Amino acid sequence: MSRALATARSVQGNRPSLRTLPAGLEAARLPVHVAVIMDGNGRWARQRNLPRVMGHREGVEALKRTLRLCSDWGIGALTAYAFSTENWNRPGEEVSFLMALFERVLALELAALEQEQVRIRFLGDLQQLPSGLQELIANAESRTAANTGIHFNVCTNYGGRRELVRAARALAEQVARGDLDPAAIDEQAFAAQLHTAGERDPDLLIRTSGEQRLSNFLLWQLAYAELHITDVLWPDFDEPALVQALLDYQSRQRRFGGVDSVTP
Repeated sequence: MSRALATARSVQGNRPSLRTLPAGLEAARLPVHVAVIMDGNGRWARQRNLPRVMGHREGVEALKRTLRLCSDWGIGALTAYAFSTENWNRPGEEVSFLMALFERVLALELAALEQEQVRIRFLGDLQQLPSGLQELIANAESRTAANTGIHFNVCTNYGGRRELVRAARALAEQVARGDLDPAAIDEQAFAAQLHTAGERDPDLLIRTSGEQRLSNFLLWQLAYAELHITDVLWPDFDEPALVQALLDYQSRQRRFGGVDSVTP
């Protein structure tokens, strides 16, 4: 999907529609890859005297909105931090609900993702997930692998440090087998062992609910990302909030350690 166009085609049911890029945004300067840390579901529910699980349900709706908008506006990839390796420490009932929610959303939304040409991948240590969810994930990835639209990466049972250790171990094993010269290990070789291999690093990281930390998310890949922190709780993240994040991004001068401004 071209970033040079100010309008992009989306599919809602069987009816095609055009969505215009909001005023103030420059199509040529949109980030190619947006990453999001979706924080604040529990606080959103607590403010409304609702169970925490209701916050997670509304968080799914916010993610669907964000994916649709990014796709419509020609952003090439969206990576969402859905479940971290540390999230297993949450109450068992909440973890069970989240696993069931993942399964339900995949089952209900896969046809729409296919129709809209979304390519979905799940990044993380998937072997620890329930077997039913693993089967749904494998099916979704297989059915959307050839799609030509936005890349939608869902980080599930993901931890940045664990990913780095995994990559280092894979390279060490290649060296031990005699298949790799240690002198040949460079940044490209290391990146090729990450869950995100083949994907461009994020240009913009959005974190909601006002928290100002990476929380073990994409520690290698976010090295040069622009950071946008918003007080908006994730279930309330909507089109104006995304537009504000993109305007913030476009106001930055990206030097990548140099002096002159670099556009994405």
